[in-house]
Amino acid sequence: MKAKSKLVYGFRISIGLLVLILVLLNGCVHDPFIDPTTLNEGEPNTPGCVTDGNVCFESSVLPIFISSCARSKCHDATSHKEGYTLNNYNNIVRKGISPGNASKSKLYKVLFESGEDRMPPDAPLTQAQKDSIAAWINQGAKNTVNCNCACNPDQFTFALTVKPIINNQCVGCHKPGSLGGNINLADYTSIKAQVTNGKLVGSITHATGFSPMPQGTKLSECEINQIKSWINAGALNN
Repeated sequence: MKAKSKLVYGFRISIGLLVLILVLLNGCVHDPFIDPTTLNEGEPNTPGCVTDGNVCFESSVLPIFISSCARSKCHDATSHKEGYTLNNYNNIVRKGISPGNASKSKLYKVLFESGEDRMPPDAPLTQAQKDSIAAWINQGAKNTVNCNCACNPDQFTFALTVKPIINNQCVGCHKPGSLGGNINLADYTSIKAQVTNGKLVGSITHATGFSPMPQGTKLSECEINQIKSWINAGALNN
């Protein structure tokens, strides 16, 4: 009788341990890792200068992640908070992205969270930036590159050209609450101040004596020329 009681007792403990393990595993579900080449027909990337209306990762999505997410103490290669490094295509799509379905992609859903769960935590992305990320994911999260063939150097108004470039490439690190280098580029007046002191052109051209911006990359020659043309035309709020 005692042997039977011990057997039942041991069986119950085993069942209890199994239930505990299942609960712990369920609470630690991680995003599946994705092989980036599977999203690009086995290639490292795919051409971006095609007339299919798709969002370009290189020029429209990557700058948002670098400026707003891959920052010191956040998701750069050194800090990689919560296991996320968001500084290049391979790292961005490896986890947290569900190609073809933005609504199920963790890296997209956190953009709409509240409080400390929202990313970026200091200030939300613009609706246009969220829309670009959503469209890119829904279109398959491909590594579209060399997309600046559509850039027109003759177009350089502040509202339609210069501000969108700065929003995507710079504002994540240079806005109230996140003033990298104590520089604000979130509005026209602040941008004009950096034009007047020469720091904007010096930084985006990576001139000697200036901090090269954006960090880890450089604007295309066309984008640089658009900003220069805007400045030469009087840097108007047009």
